[in-house]
Amino acid sequence: MLTQLNRTGINASSPRSPHHFPRAFTLVEILIVVAIVMLLSTTLIPALGTAKDRAKLILCQNQLRTWGLGFATYAAGNDGYYPHIDGRDRDRSIADHFCGWVDVVPPLMDLTPWQDHPPYERPAGGTFFQCPAARLASQDAYGYQPRRDGYFSYAMNSSLELDEDCYRAPGDGGVVMPSFLNTDLIVSPHRVVLLFDQLLDPRYGYGGRRINRTAGKYCGSYPKAFSARHAQTGHKLGGSILFCDYYVEFRDTVWKPNWPAGTNAPPRSDPDWFPYPPSGA
Repeated sequence: MLTQLNRTGINASSPRSPHHFPRAFTLVEILIVVAIVMLLSTTLIPALGTAKDRAKLILCQNQLRTWGLGFATYAAGNDGYYPHIDGRDRDRSIADHFCGWVDVVPPLMDLTPWQDHPPYERPAGGTFFQCPAARLASQDAYGYQPRRDGYFSYAMNSSLELDEDCYRAPGDGGVVMPSFLNTDLIVSPHRVVLLFDQLLDPRYGYGGRRINRTAGKYCGSYPKAFSARHAQTGHKLGGSILFCDYYVEFRDTVWKPNWPAGTNAPPRSDPDWFPYPPSGA
């Protein structure tokens, strides 16, 4: 005989009668769930952050490798010479023939030259000109206006033309000194720095010892401007370097213990920053 239904249409003998409610969680069970969630978050969130930092490092190094191909292409079309360190990106009075790497290399990579970007539209974060991990500080920290005039999170090794009168063109008179920009003169391209991660936060200038309000202003600089902003094994920060053989490497520092504290440019005898040894060395 079929079970008689009650007025609500629910089988009176069914365990899911309207008078039956599932048991609520106890306070102890809720606390256990919260503890598990917290444990997972403390484990997974740092791992996700590390993975994100690692991805930025890989992207930065890939960009530097591509810049290296641009430099190699430029040198191949210009008698083996690299472009100048700085150019009209900072001084419009400089002659057109004197253009820095940020102007002459980008067109070889299907990018717009730096000087063709108007103020407030200079290549910023998220562009090929900038390291993906680089971040600007507040405007009042700078002695210039990076958000208006632009900034550089990559810098070319200024020692490559340190002994060159780079403003002197053939026919101007006087003696034209040999240029370090001549790739044929690079004795050990595998160790000579070409481009490197440059400091952007003025608070960490000069090895963190004092403020550097021009941080990121120039597209060429020296070891003091090297930035350690990428996390590597053991969470030790470091930066990326492109060498003149177009190999990219991670280093935690470029500063050497035997360099004087007030050093601006590296010692002339240093083979990592100068293409060939000084005369008599």
